[in-house]
Amino acid sequence: MTNYPALKLHIGGAWRTADGAPVINPADESVLGTVPHASRSDLDDALAAAEEGFRVWSRTAPAKRAEIITKATGIMRGRIEDMATAMTLEQGKPLAQARLEILRGCEIMEWDAQEGRRIYGRIIPGEPGMRHSVLRQPIGVVAAFSPWNFPMSSPARKVGGALSAGCSIILKASEETPAGAVQLVQAFVEAGLPAGVLNLVFGKPSDISEYLIPQPSVRLVTFTGSVPVGKHLSALAGAHMKPAIMELGGHSPVFVCDDVDPAATAAKSAIGKSRNAGQVCVSPTRFFVQDAIYDRFTEAFTEQAAAMTVGNGLDPANQMGPLANERRIAAMEMLVADAKARGARITTGGNRIGNRGYYYPLTVVADIPDDARAMREEPFGPLALLSRVRSLDEAIEKANSVPYGLAAYAFTNSARNADQLAERVEVGNLSINHFVASSAETPFGGVKDSGFGREGGVEGLQCYTVVKNVSHLMA
Repeated sequence: MTNYPALKLHIGGAWRTADGAPVINPADESVLGTVPHASRSDLDDALAAAEEGFRVWSRTAPAKRAEIITKATGIMRGRIEDMATAMTLEQGKPLAQARLEILRGCEIMEWDAQEGRRIYGRIIPGEPGMRHSVLRQPIGVVAAFSPWNFPMSSPARKVGGALSAGCSIILKASEETPAGAVQLVQAFVEAGLPAGVLNLVFGKPSDISEYLIPQPSVRLVTFTGSVPVGKHLSALAGAHMKPAIMELGGHSPVFVCDDVDPAATAAKSAIGKSRNAGQVCVSPTRFFVQDAIYDRFTEAFTEQAAAMTVGNGLDPANQMGPLANERRIAAMEMLVADAKARGARITTGGNRIGNRGYYYPLTVVADIPDDARAMREEPFGPLALLSRVRSLDEAIEKANSVPYGLAAYAFTNSARNADQLAERVEVGNLSINHFVASSAETPFGGVKDSGFGREGGVEGLQCYTVVKNVSHLMA
């Protein structure tokens, strides 16, 4: 199909073909192409290539690494339309959102590249004739696993961090949305990245993870995805004494205090909730609205959601595309039915749109009880769950009651409220009066079941390094 790339594995600096599985367009359920599945032999070759790649790349000057990474992002910026179209075809998000994702991925890698030049050690004062120096060195070969909801920016976080720190990487990207990773790797090939530094494989996820993680040459595991899979991979990594970065699911609360404009806040909330059709680990989902403005907020949110245009992401008139796969449709239907059975009100949406393509509207579920499944399980779709609360204390208590702790949002004009939220909400990322959970220069990650380790910022880059202390007694 036009604008959809040929899908291949990339191992040791060369592209490879293999049998695989179809990639489905969620807008019309047509087949876009075939994603190749790596064999055990392919994985062995990738491991050997990554080992050799690490020997070369770890000894490459940080300034040279930054030059190659920046050249690759320049290539991607020049191909933004082709890349965005491919992303919309395979994942469904509107073209405008696809373009922004590519730019965000480039910004992440560019920031990492420059920060990689500043991975400083330190000198610790000692006795006369004794010098203690602390070095930060690249950890080694990285096994990275990225999800289907952000086909380019999620791989970019892992590739940017690994390469900027001097590591080599085997990237296992999503089989459902593989084009972004293929196009990212192609840009690095053209930028002159040495062979073996960046390898790309696809296949049955459990087979690949269970083979790669125990390998002695793999020194770090990084995964973005669901909590159950993250727990499994964490256990596997721990069994082999491998450090891990786990960016897992979330169930983001939104605190709407009674000192803000309910209509304006609802308008921002509807846009934030509709991003990527709600298929975002940091998607605003549980809206705890203080009693005094609850009815006006609900009315305004419903109005905004009902006006949201849903359709093929290639049409610029559409504000929200289809869900990425049929599994998400089934999940939305189940969660909405459960909420209704427990007394919640569906003020707009609530039913699949048509019967071809995975379209589901932005759905507002008002007066949802705390025991509804959607309040305890991550919906990962376009469901906005509205709850009336008497106080901020009550809202914080309810927000913290789930095992998730990735992101939270709050709207308030009170310094006291902001301080209480910052101190007491159990998350790794709190955004006040806006819906941006992270940027290239800030650390991103969760607490509790939402994972550990960080991506982004200085803290994220340090996860790809090991600390070595050198004590030198001068003769």
